[in-house]
Amino acid sequence: MHAFDVLGDPVRRRILELLAEGEQPSGAVTTVVQDEFGITQPAVSQHLRVLRESGFATVRRDGARRLYAVDATPFREVDAWLAPFHQFWEQRLDSLETELARGRRARRLASTTDPKETG
Repeated sequence: MHAFDVLGDPVRRRILELLAEGEQPSGAVTTVVQDEFGITQPAVSQHLRVLRESGFATVRRDGARRLYAVDATPFREVDAWLAPFHQFWEQRLDSLETELARGRRARRLASTTDPKETG
């Protein structure tokens, strides 16, 4: 399955968001996803399996529990694919940074101006 097919599903994206917070037991992931999406435990397990098989998540046993975590490798591949498209938002981010700096400078100048001098 292609990385964007995996990431295209909102349930799998939510699971990855949960796992990005740190290693999670499958039961905790299942509870959150069931509450938010109204799907069954077997459906959540299927999504976890897709994430495992596609390399986006790892699993390890801890006694009777299965602990899931994010594997960053596929994200590097997605980032590499997106690299040629960065130009479309980097200029806008640079412009935003310039405007934010101007605003900070204006506030700094306004706070250092003596009120008697502006009167």
